[in-house]
Parts: sequence; C-alpha cells; structure tokens
Amino acid sequence: SHRQARGAGAAGAPKTLWGSSEPRPPAAGPGQPSPQQRTETLGFYESDRGRKKKRSFSDLSLLRFISAELTRGYFLEHNEAKYTERRERVYTCMRIPKELEKLMFFGIFLCLDAFLYVFTLLPLRVFLAMFRFITLPCYGLRDRRLLQPAQVCDMLKGVILVICYFMMHYVDYSMMYHLIRGQSVIKLYIIYNMLEVADRLISSFGQDILDALYWTATEPKERKRAHIGVIPHFIMAVLYVFLHAILIMVQATTLNVAFNSHNKSLLTIMMSNNFVEIKGSVFKKFEKNNLFQMSNSDIKERFTNYVLLLIVCLRNMEQFSWNPDHFWVLFPDVCMVVASEIAVDIVKHAFITKFNDITADVYSEYRASLAFDLVSSRQKNAYTDYSDSVSRRMGFIPLPLAVLLIRVITSSIKVQGVLAYVCVVLFYCGLISLKVLNSIVLLGKSCQYVKEAKMEEKLFNPVPTATPGKPAGKQQGTFKSTQGISTDENGSTSVTNQPAHQKENMPSLLITSNSDQFLTTPDGEEKDISQESSELKHRSAKKDLLEIDRFTICGNRID
Repeated sequence: SHRQARGAGAAGAPKTLWGSSEPRPPAAGPGQPSPQQRTETLGFYESDRGRKKKRSFSDLSLLRFISAELTRGYFLEHNEAKYTERRERVYTCMRIPKELEKLMFFGIFLCLDAFLYVFTLLPLRVFLAMFRFITLPCYGLRDRRLLQPAQVCDMLKGVILVICYFMMHYVDYSMMYHLIRGQSVIKLYIIYNMLEVADRLISSFGQDILDALYWTATEPKERKRAHIGVIPHFIMAVLYVFLHAILIMVQATTLNVAFNSHNKSLLTIMMSNNFVEIKGSVFKKFEKNNLFQMSNSDIKERFTNYVLLLIVCLRNMEQFSWNPDHFWVLFPDVCMVVASEIAVDIVKHAFITKFNDITADVYSEYRASLAFDLVSSRQKNAYTDYSDSVSRRMGFIPLPLAVLLIRVITSSIKVQGVLAYVCVVLFYCGLISLKVLNSIVLLGKSCQYVKEAKMEEKLFNPVPTATPGKPAGKQQGTFKSTQGISTDENGSTSVTNQPAHQKENMPSLLITSNSDQFLTTPDGEEKDISQESSELKHRSAKKDLLEIDRFTICGNRID
C-alpha cells in the first residue's frame, strides 16, 4: 500500500520538459523568451550549422584546390629588408673574384719585388758596403759605427746566401728525384701535405731567427748585453736558410714527379688537395683580421707555387735538351695547376665573406694596408727594409727560395764562352731594369691606394724617443705595430726594430706603421667611431687581436 501511494503521488506530480518530476522553472518575465522559444531557436541554429557543414564538404574538390594554388598571391615588399640583404649578398659574391684578384695581383708583384731585390740590388748593396769597409781607413772614423745598420744587414744577407749556395751543392737533386719517384702515390700525397705544414711552421720561426740576427749585429754597444752573441745567431740563420731551401727542393721534386707520372694520378690528387682546403676554411668563424692573414697567406702560397712551377719547367727542359716542343707538353698541366689554385681561392673567399657577413670592400682595405707598408718602408727614417716588411706581413722569406733557384739555374744552364757571359750580363741588366720598373709602378700605385684610404697623415706622425736603459717589459700600453714590433707608450721598440744613426740630442723621427690599427680593433675613443661608421661594423670587440702574429694559421678561429 505504501508503494502504491508513492507511485500515485509520483504519477500526479507535474513533469518538466525533460520528463523529470522536478518543479518547472519560473515563467519568463516580460521581454524574455520562453523555454519553448529557446528550444526552437537552438534547433534552428543546429540545423543551419549542419547545412553549412554539408555545403563546405561539397565545395572541397581537386579542381578548387588547384585553382587556389595557381591564383594564390603574396607580397615581397612586406619583408623588404630581408630580400634586399639577400640581393646584396649575391652582389658581394659577384664582386669577390674581381676584388680578390686585384689584391692578389698587387700582392704577387710585392712578392716579386722583394724576390728580385735578392738577385739585383742586394749584390750591389753588398759591394758598396764592402767598398766602404775597405776604404774606411782612408776617410777616418767620423762615426762610431764602421758600417751603417742597413749595410750590416745587407752584408749578413749576402754571406748567408753565398754559404747556403755552396752547401746546396752537397744535395743531389737527381738522387732525391728517383728516391721520391719510387714511393707510392698515397705516400707521396701524405708527404706533400706534411711539407706544406712544415713550410708554414718553419717560415714563422725563420723570420724571427733572421730578425734576431739583424738586431744582435746592429744593436748599440753601450747597451747591456742581453744576447748569446752574433756568431750563434749567424749559425742558426745559416742552418735555417739551408734547411728551408731543402724543404722547398723536396716540394719541387714531388711536384716534378707528379708532372712526369704517366697517368697523372698524383697531380690530380695534389690538385684535389686544394679543394680540401675549402672544407677546412669555409665553415669556420672569420673576422677581418683573420681574413687579412688568410689573404696574405694565399698571396705567398700562389707566388711560391709559381716559382716551383718555374723550377719544374727548368728541370724538365734540361732533361729534354731544351726542346721547345716539350714545353708545350708541360703547358696544359701548368695551366691546370694555376687555374685550380685561382678557382679554389675565389670559392673559398666568396663563401667566407658570405657566411661571416663581410663586404667586398674589405679587400680594398687590405690592399691599402699592404701599400702603407711599402710607402712607410721608403721613408727616410724607416725602421725596416721593404723585403723584411713583406716577409713579416705575408710570411714570404725570399732567401731560401732564392738559394734554391740559383742552385737549379746554375746546374741546369751551362755558361761557356765569352758570348755566354755577355748574355748573362745582359740578363742581369734586364733583371735590374725589371726590378726598377716594378718598384716605380708599385710605389706609385701604393701612394694612390694610401690616399684613397686617407692614411697619408699616419706617415708623418713622429714617435717620442725611448728612455735609455728602461726595460720594455715594465711599460704599459704595449701594442703591436704593422711589422710585428712591440712598442710601448714611450716609443721603445723590440729587437726587430733597427734605428737610424742619429745624434744623441736629436729627437727620434722613427715612423711607426699604423696599418694594423687600420685593420684591428680600435680601443677607447675609436670604439665610438667604429660604432657610428657603417664601414667599420665588422671589426671585432676583442683587444687581443692586436697581439695576433702575422704567421698565425688562419684556418682556426682566434679567441
């Protein structure tokens, strides 16, 4: 009975819209929709949404998609800065071959001028120094020095050249050629790579040996002795030039074996080694200073290869009795080697400038810096010879290469009879004419480049005299000059500096080259200038770049 009563009560209770027995919601007030109207509105929206969905599915078709892809548009001007930058990069890569070859052309003639100096003007300067030394008692000792510092350095260069030339006669070129030819191709490829690395390492140490000898021999005698003596330095210099000449001879012999191989496989492998250089250089971080060092290294390497090719041609022409037909057999291989070297340098520099966001105008700065070295070395009170300046800047040391070339020429060409000696004299006069003409053209072009770079005022900035007896290690503000000479705030110079002979009370007018400051990081007030100028935006913010040696292997990032 209880269940029936409860069931009847439930059945008599009013039901809601959802069928529940809960009480109905309150009636809608005036201006508000009733629950029934809400339900009808909800159903209308749901039906309308369903119709739209069906219509959208019906609109999807392949033709409609293809039509949208074909007619879809976009506007590049919305990202104008990005596309302008990409276009400038393309233009920079297009300008790199021209600017790079202009730098290479100028640098190769600088190396040629320093190389011809050893054969032409150096013997004449040595003869004049010997004449002064012999006739000195006739004129009396007007100065405290028997010879001027430049004459002492010329005498040392001449003696080293003569001694190393006679020492090279004990090296048998033919035995070395057959010994290298008997090796396998892979072994020769490894040997050639090792020789390239050894050449860079021995060049960096060799120039320091020569500079130490020059300063030890010309250092004022009133200073306290802080060296081991001139003779030990001279012996080290002779050993260095001799060993470096033998190293270059092995390189030339390996290249000669590659030229004379029947299948040319060794020559192909050696040429492919240049393209391996791209892999080791392109994908690394480079700054303007690193790129400058690499450019100098490439100039020196290209000029050295030209001399090696000349030696190879001389040796081959001698073996074929100077038959001109054999030269045209060698000519395609020579052109192939030169072309591969040029192509590798262009590709390498193009991608280095692209990846490191360096403009092509930087090569004009490099050329101006080399020109500044040449002009500053021609000053009246210059502190170094021009050939030594090129050696320090590019790592090109002409003495070992000159010793080897003289040895090859004297063994390949036999001079017999009066007419032959007349031809030798005429050839020597032609070399002197070529050297003078080359020097005049280079000096004129260098002055033009220095003026275009607005660096001429740096040539006339005098440096204050150094304090006698004051050690350079206690000074502050030490920095590197162009030729790798450490100069403190009082102007004292390191062992590579060679002062001109002046009176005791006359102020020193030594010219300090500032081309490294032109290419390195400015400090102090120069930082503000570099931030304002868009041309100097690629300069590094690290001061230790001023301490970079000119023989630094540039494939690695300098931190």
